[in-house]
Amino acid sequence: MADVFKNYIDGAWVEAKSGKTFENRNPANRHDLIGLFPASSPEDVNAALQAAKKAFARWRLVPAPKRGEILYRVGELLRRQKEEIARGMTREMGKILKETRGDVQEGIDTAFYVAGEGRRLFGETTPSELPDKFAMSVRSPIGVCALITPWNFPMAIPTWKLFPALLCGNTVVLKPAEDTPCTAVKLFEILAEAGVPPGVVNVVHGRGEETGAALVRHADVKLVSFTGSAAVGREIASVCGQQLKRISLELGGKNAQIVMEDADLNLALEGALWGAFGTTGQRCTATSRLILHRDIKKELTDMLVARAEKIKIGDGLDESVEMGPLINQAAREKVHRYVQIGRSEGARLLIGGSIYEEGKWIDGYFYRPTIFDQVTPSMRIAREEIFGPVLSIIEVQSFEEAIEVINGTTYGLSSSIYTRDVERAFRAMRDIEAGITYINGPTIGAEVHLPFGGVKDTGNGHREAGTTVYDIFSEWKSIYVDYSGKLQKAQIDNVE
Repeated sequence: MADVFKNYIDGAWVEAKSGKTFENRNPANRHDLIGLFPASSPEDVNAALQAAKKAFARWRLVPAPKRGEILYRVGELLRRQKEEIARGMTREMGKILKETRGDVQEGIDTAFYVAGEGRRLFGETTPSELPDKFAMSVRSPIGVCALITPWNFPMAIPTWKLFPALLCGNTVVLKPAEDTPCTAVKLFEILAEAGVPPGVVNVVHGRGEETGAALVRHADVKLVSFTGSAAVGREIASVCGQQLKRISLELGGKNAQIVMEDADLNLALEGALWGAFGTTGQRCTATSRLILHRDIKKELTDMLVARAEKIKIGDGLDESVEMGPLINQAAREKVHRYVQIGRSEGARLLIGGSIYEEGKWIDGYFYRPTIFDQVTPSMRIAREEIFGPVLSIIEVQSFEEAIEVINGTTYGLSSSIYTRDVERAFRAMRDIEAGITYINGPTIGAEVHLPFGGVKDTGNGHREAGTTVYDIFSEWKSIYVDYSGKLQKAQIDNVE
């Protein structure tokens, strides 16, 4: 009999009021039922928001260092339970254990980093233009925050949002992705054990079209933080714009790795393999385009094909496996559609391009590592986000052309260039249109103490992680103390 999980509202685990549930299955084996989760309705969302609204009155008055101490305990608990969480996450979403351990580690790192900020959370002091007057700015909490997170990093991304929101004095309702609800349950069990008071954190499970939409539209939500597709992000932005809610969007990517003729090809090879096929290509930072200088294109392409053909596919719980399944059937169908599009556009398929159903893996959502050659920048497979293990090789004649190609999409999240030329490296840092640029490294994400986010259709300009995240989850308040004992008028002509 399947395990039955619940929502977490006002410090208690409760069923959806309708009693409806949805299934959570292992993408490596669709017959493995992980559990049943509540299909939350607007009524459940409202209950969670009312709990968060009530708790905000108390939580906002807890000193930030004390809030940080609670988050430090969360980090300690995550560290103690890292392996258990990682194994559960691999079963739930498919990526290999090395990656799910890293996913949990990001949560640990974020907890400790944010906990330290509890004794900083700096404002500013500045001289006043008038005598006997003091001027400063401080951060204040916003209120109830709605966090809507994806399935590909089910621990890292919720903690990126949740911990800074809590440190700033906000309360939270999280809607995790319906493909990875179990990891969220584990996180909230830890939050409760660490001493987060009832109502401060709440989780409601369900589909985006019903649960997520109800959360975004609710009048008591003061801020929405969303990570997902650009299409859904635009819909959320429209709703929040009408209600004048603060919104932070981290959306898609069409990331590219440039390899110049002077690059270390073995290093570039490892970067391309990890960037393109890590997490089965299901990262917003995944390397989807490989931009190769003509002088090394054939050599590196041959090296890449030879190595990619040997990637071991299977259940990520097997330590020898290098690539797990796609998240679900719809994702696999989407990837295969793009492969057909690439073929119809005239790209040359070098390897892959087909569903992987060999031996005991016939019941999972596996797809072969796929590489296209002779791709032009105007092709759909070079412009649109695929979110799967599909890499497009584009040949260029010069550094200048490489920069033009890498910037030639509507996205701008992560970017990479491999070169030994320091002048080229610095020009790339200046000229590439992206929120993240790596020199001699793959298009992976950010470390937790640096800003994470992108430009153009990748988001709306906010940056999570680092110190910039506190500008999302707090309000600035300017404070003036006039101790002159008389009326002093600022912002008028005081010059005699």
